[in-house]
Parts: sequence; C-alpha cells; structure tokens
Amino acid sequence: MVNADIHHIKSRLEWGQPAFTIIDVRDRSTYNQGHIMGALPIPMEDLVSRARASLHNQRDIYVYGKDDLQAADAVRRLRAVGFANVAEIQGGMPAWQSIGGPMEGVS
Repeated sequence: MVNADIHHIKSRLEWGQPAFTIIDVRDRSTYNQGHIMGALPIPMEDLVSRARASLHNQRDIYVYGKDDLQAADAVRRLRAVGFANVAEIQGGMPAWQSIGGPMEGVS
C-alpha cells in the first residue's frame, strides 16, 4: 500500500470491517476539532513508539496529517520500523470531507 483510496477506506469503515487502523498525526487540538471516525490521535513525536507498543506490524494502517507531506513522513517512519501495510490518506481531512466520510468531534 502506498496511497489509500478514500472511497475504499470509507466503505471498510461503514461496513465495520476489522483489522485496520486510521491514525491522525496532527496535533491534539486540531484532532479535537474534528477527525475521521475512529481515528487514533498519535502525534508524530510519539508515532513509532506508540505504534510498536499497540499495533501488529501486519495490520492495515491508514495515516493522515495536516498535509500530505506530514502523512508521507509518518508512513515512511512506520515502514522503517517494520510496518508493512501502511498507506497515506492523500488529501487528508479535506478529501475525506469531500466524499462525506464519517467524522467525530465536529461541532
């Protein structure tokens, strides 16, 4: 996986498919203002240690950040420590919102 198809992720989320994780690497206050439903908030500085501690390295992981560069950096970091199935959600929140993806924390 390199880049994730947001329609595929939305479908997996809506159908309750198991065995995947969405990680939001933006700062906590931005995450609290709205995020993809079920996304885990893991800031970049904690990403590798927390992922290693709590996620299986064969799990499907989708990552988004404040922009595509941050998401790509997060994907590189996770792959470097052995996570095989990591993909960037290109376009992040704006792309997710444009397809009506389920959100949490939005007022």
